[in-house]
Amino acid sequence: MIYLIIGLILLTALLTLGNKFVNANPANLARGLRLFGGAFLMVLALVFALTGRFVFAIPLFGLGLSVLGMSGLNWLSSGYKPQKTSGQRSRVRTAMVEMELDHDSGHMTGIVLAGTYQGRELDQLTETDLEAFWQETAQDGQSQKLVEAYLDRRLAGWREHFQANGAERQGSAASSGPMTDEEAYQILGLTPDAGDAEIRAAHRRLMMRVHPDQGGSGFLAAKINEAKDTLLRRH
Repeated sequence: MIYLIIGLILLTALLTLGNKFVNANPANLARGLRLFGGAFLMVLALVFALTGRFVFAIPLFGLGLSVLGMSGLNWLSSGYKPQKTSGQRSRVRTAMVEMELDHDSGHMTGIVLAGTYQGRELDQLTETDLEAFWQETAQDGQSQKLVEAYLDRRLAGWREHFQANGAERQGSAASSGPMTDEEAYQILGLTPDAGDAEIRAAHRRLMMRVHPDQGGSGFLAAKINEAKDTLLRRH
C-alpha cells in the first residue's frame, strides 16, 4: 500500500513538472523545482511517519526543509525579534536640564530645570539665550554636555560662535554617581518589564542615532552604554 501511495505521488509530481516545464521560463522553473522538490520530500516524510517508519521520515523531513531553504524555514528560524514600538522616547536628566530624544525621528527636545531660563523649553530659546544658558551650565559638567548635544543638532557651527573649544568639550563628563534602574529605563525609553532582548535592541537603535561616529554626542553615547550595562547587570 505504501508503495502505491508513493507511486501516485511520483506520477502526480511528474505530470505537474511536465506542465510547468513547458510553460515556465528558466528562472521560474528552477524556483518551482526547488519548492516542489522540498514539498515532495516533506510529503514523503509524512507518509513514512504515518506508517511508523520514522527512521526514514526524520531525515526526509530535514532534507525537505533544506531544499526549501529560508522560504520554508522562516517560521522556524525567525526566533524572537523585539518589535520597535512607535512613539518611544529616551529621557536624560541632569541638575540643570532634562532632555528627550524621539526614537522615530531622532529629534531632541529639552527643558531648563535651573538657572535664568528655568521652566523654558530649549526649542523656545533664541541663539543668544542658548549661548547664555550654555555658559551658565559651566558650573555643572554633565548639564553642559547635555546642552552641547542639543546644540550640535540645532545650531551648526555653534562652537565657533560660542567660542567653545570643540576638541575639549566633545568628551564625556564625569559621572555624578551610580546610575539608578529608573534612570537607565528612562534613558533607553523602556518600561521596567523590559527583557534583555528589548534592552539590547533599544541600545543598538539609540546608538545609531547618537554615536559620535554618526555626528552624535559622546556624552549621550556614554549615558546609553551605562544604562544598558546597568540594566543587564540587574537582570
